[in-house]
Amino acid sequence: MSKTTEKTAEFIDNAYPAFDASKAIEQVSAFTEKGVEQSKEVLAKFKADSEMTQKALETSFASAKAASSNLSLKTIAVLRANTEAAFSHFEALIAVKSPSEFVELQTAFVRKQVESAVEQARELQAVTTKAVEDVSKPIKSVFEKAVKELKVA
Repeated sequence: MSKTTEKTAEFIDNAYPAFDASKAIEQVSAFTEKGVEQSKEVLAKFKADSEMTQKALETSFASAKAASSNLSLKTIAVLRANTEAAFSHFEALIAVKSPSEFVELQTAFVRKQVESAVEQARELQAVTTKAVEDVSKPIKSVFEKAVKELKVA
């Protein structure tokens, strides 16, 4: 062999080592195992996050049901109080003996109803505000946790 051919063969042997199929199989196997392991981790995290979200939604729905009941009961109480006040006023009007007594009764009734309406509006607003907070709290906490995890990642 000539010197050039020997140098070329030596260069090829050093630059491109012989292909070893067992090492390639090991590398592909290791790569595949790593991919499978990462997929398992992602799926486990997805499952945990899905369960956490489901629990938050269930809690929100239960809170919504309770809040709806409270709001309905409060609304019924307001309607009952207003109806009773109207009937009482009507009974008082039937017993009126003079126009001045009628005006006095009517003025007092209207004043009392306005004050009552303002108080009832405050109470309904408080119940509604609490309902919104109770319903949104579980979802808000899950969302905040997800945002924190994204910041960490």
